[in-house]
Amino acid sequence: MLCCYSQLKESKRAVNSILVDEDEDEDDVERVSWSGEPVGSISWSVKETASSIRSGSEQSFPKIDTTPSLSKQGSGYSLSSLFKVQVTEAFRKIQAYCILSVFIHCFLAFSDTSFRTYAPELRKPKSDGKVIHMDMFTSAFKHLGSILLQPFSLEKFRSLQDKLLLLDEAVAVYDGNVITAVLIFLKKSLSKEILFRELMARDVALRHYVHYLKEMGEQKLLLMHYKEHLNIKDEGRRRDFLKSCLSLPFSQDDATHVQDHYTLLERQIIIEASDKKADAEIFKKFPRKASILNMPIITTLYYSCFYHYGESEGTFSSPSNIRKTFRISEKQYILTALGARAKLKSWFDVDSLFNTKNWLGYTKKKSPIGFHRVVDILHKNSAPVQVLQEYVNLIDDPDLKLSGALKYKCHDVVINTYRDLKDRQQLIVYREKLERDSPEYRKIQELLNNVQIRWKN
Repeated sequence: MLCCYSQLKESKRAVNSILVDEDEDEDDVERVSWSGEPVGSISWSVKETASSIRSGSEQSFPKIDTTPSLSKQGSGYSLSSLFKVQVTEAFRKIQAYCILSVFIHCFLAFSDTSFRTYAPELRKPKSDGKVIHMDMFTSAFKHLGSILLQPFSLEKFRSLQDKLLLLDEAVAVYDGNVITAVLIFLKKSLSKEILFRELMARDVALRHYVHYLKEMGEQKLLLMHYKEHLNIKDEGRRRDFLKSCLSLPFSQDDATHVQDHYTLLERQIIIEASDKKADAEIFKKFPRKASILNMPIITTLYYSCFYHYGESEGTFSSPSNIRKTFRISEKQYILTALGARAKLKSWFDVDSLFNTKNWLGYTKKKSPIGFHRVVDILHKNSAPVQVLQEYVNLIDDPDLKLSGALKYKCHDVVINTYRDLKDRQQLIVYREKLERDSPEYRKIQELLNNVQIRWKN
């Protein structure tokens, strides 16, 4: 109770100081924090809240001279001048503001011992070009007048409607600490789903809340809010929800992920709408088995390589466009495109993935994933022996090359490898596995009869 009476006394003293004339110098003074930010700004109020919670220390703020944007005589926006019009009525309404500050102070002091009180001091707002109407205090006074002489808890506000009304009144007061304190109460008493849903319709409160979370290091709450997209079935509404998440203060990596997710879904919606009506031959020969909506990026790339390979980079469905937009690595792109084109038995496109030209204009095959992996993918997609042999021959490691050739029965590669190793005994063993009079059988026989080869065994 001593806390409440003390705060009330200080608040009344502050009100009385506003109602009397102030010195000329005081009108030309702006209160700022040590960081140079105006006292009362969103950033200041949230940082002040976080600082009070963490250290429990209070800072005093210096005063610096500034040049006022409006002359004292010509300004119609002075809070003091408004008060002087009708002192008695103004005093009654200003009490609501003071009561709200004291009320927040008491709530924090009684509800959680880990919290320091940080109700804002009553100060003269800066003129921002907007007339300050006294009506905005009336509702707060009506709801909070009963707490003037006794400790009070926000637990009185039980229904969602009452809590949202409290939030709207706090925003109307336009004091950062008051807004943040009410938000802390709502954070404790509402589920995160309801809280974020309601804050999305209240920009001022949302900005205060996300800055508060950022200062307190509670980024996980933002990610939990982002994951709410999983509960949205309609793709259009899910896209709009993801778009609304772009303005939240995620960490750099998380922000990039959210941006990519939104861009991907937006693009999938466009591709899906177009392909549903497409009558291209590939859609008739290979009908789509599922929608592309909400698929992962690599699945989307595979779909693009399957149905839209060769399209210009300017189209959303182009594999090269998707690769560039989502920063897909060369290895991942080659693996995905190889699987899609091999599935279609498009061996020319497979070759084009690996063909490179040197400075003399000669074509050479080069792979960032290793040709032994290429051979595995080609075999899974039933590539002909001629295609397999070509890529088995490109394997640099002799042991990998031989094991691949034996595994996939690339006879010419096996025979040439044993010949290069000068291994006569292995050639004889392998010959017995072949049909007599087959081209491969005769080739081994000719090598064994060649007296110019110096065999090692």
